[in-house]
Amino acid sequence: MSDIDCLVIGAGVVGLATARALALAGREVVIAEAADGIGTQTSARNSEVIHAGIYYPPGSLKARVCVEGRKLLYVYLRERGLPHKACGKLIVGTHAGQRPALETIAARAEASGVTSLRWLDGAEAKALEPEITCEVALLSPETGVVDSHALMLSLLGECEAAGGSLALNTPILAWRRQADGFSVDFGGEDPATYSVNTVVNSAGHGAPRLLGKLDGFPAEHVPKQSFAKGNYFSLLGKQPFSHLVYPVPEAAGLGIHATIDMAGRVKFGPDVEWVEDDQDLVVDPARAEKFYAAIRTYWPGLPDNALVADYAGIRPKLHGPGEPMPDFRIDGPAVHGVPGLVNLLGIESPGLTSSLAIAELVVERLAA
Repeated sequence: MSDIDCLVIGAGVVGLATARALALAGREVVIAEAADGIGTQTSARNSEVIHAGIYYPPGSLKARVCVEGRKLLYVYLRERGLPHKACGKLIVGTHAGQRPALETIAARAEASGVTSLRWLDGAEAKALEPEITCEVALLSPETGVVDSHALMLSLLGECEAAGGSLALNTPILAWRRQADGFSVDFGGEDPATYSVNTVVNSAGHGAPRLLGKLDGFPAEHVPKQSFAKGNYFSLLGKQPFSHLVYPVPEAAGLGIHATIDMAGRVKFGPDVEWVEDDQDLVVDPARAEKFYAAIRTYWPGLPDNALVADYAGIRPKLHGPGEPMPDFRIDGPAVHGVPGLVNLLGIESPGLTSSLAIAELVVERLAA
């Protein structure tokens, strides 16, 4: 018998959702988190957007789990009374040359089962958001925002109610394959080594690095890794929007967009800054110049000196600058050949939206 039946590494929103699903399926679950709290990295440093599932290639894992995850998430939030708002989103084309890109988005959305998008001309968009200027726009009424910390606390509470447990300040120092599972060296105040039957590697941007530490794991299944820092600036003064406002997407992200938190405050971001250090979370105030220029393409009335450096997050990328964006990877034994192991790799946006759907797939792949 192993000391631990099922170990989930990482207490971000995807790890917590997965641990909850496994506990509800009857597994004895331990969540190991290196930090001193839940969701301190990617899960706490994003736009907190519930995505509709409109950007991703039809048939991709990312499209599938986003669309299904969005449906599951809205039900979960409503049933538990958790803070969220389906405020809707405008994707704005600021000149006629951007219409083909919007048409591609609309076609992808429909092919992925998202049929709620509406075309708006410039006047119709301005009627919804008087401050914006655009030639054409897509309205996504199923896009929303959520209090991600409240969501994570709920997922953790339900995991613990089903018998799961959380160990904070517990990094994984080393781990090895055994005939019947794994041997894992845990750090922290009371370092120890335990045998583990099943492992879910949900360590976010630390997941590939952690996988590289697993003795005997096939090197060809350890992806290369890049880090894309996303900086955010908050807005001083009167809040201009009631919807989320997005530009046409750029190569490595969705562009510097306007999002609204549950208190109605507007922030802008993220941009894309490729970095070497995944702990580089300081926002350089000088980047505001780029933000002003980008935002004024759709909100020309943005006042001078209205942006304040806020926070940054790191996207766990599996590709580098100029390379095509890959799909999510939920690699189980059928992929890498190691029984009892599922690796969640490259789970960036829309990972928050997709978390409940990803959790269901992990349960399925461990049961297969």
